[in-house]
Amino acid sequence: MKSNHKAFTLIEMLVVISLIGILAALALVSFTSAQKQARDTTRKSDLKQYQTAVEGYALKNNDIYPIHGSSVPANTTLCTDLDIGSCPADPKNTSPYTYRYISDASGLNYALWGGLENNSTTTYWIVCSNGKNGTSTSAPSGGTICPL
Repeated sequence: MKSNHKAFTLIEMLVVISLIGILAALALVSFTSAQKQARDTTRKSDLKQYQTAVEGYALKNNDIYPIHGSSVPANTTLCTDLDIGSCPADPKNTSPYTYRYISDASGLNYALWGGLENNSTTTYWIVCSNGKNGTSTSAPSGGTICPL
């Protein structure tokens, strides 16, 4: 007697499972990239908030920004200088993904920056007192407050 049972063969099942695995891997890669991009957007927004706070500080202090000749953490040291209570930390908050601040000795120029993830090399998003902001592969330093 001939059986009329319809079923999938082992080969068909393996092909379907393989396709599902490939699609899941592609989705994971896409999702990881989207997460990095979202964290980078958060960083840019947070640094803009710091810039607004630093500019407000200067308005109250004869156009002098908080003075730090070497790089300091923005979410602790700078936050204390600005006396604004709670300050945002980088979503990862591990080097190079931390928010940093530096000024010249006169307090007339400053730079804020944080590392960006969605790049192949170490890249920083930098906000400067001269109104420039953008990316650079070198972080601000005492010699070059704004490398843009």
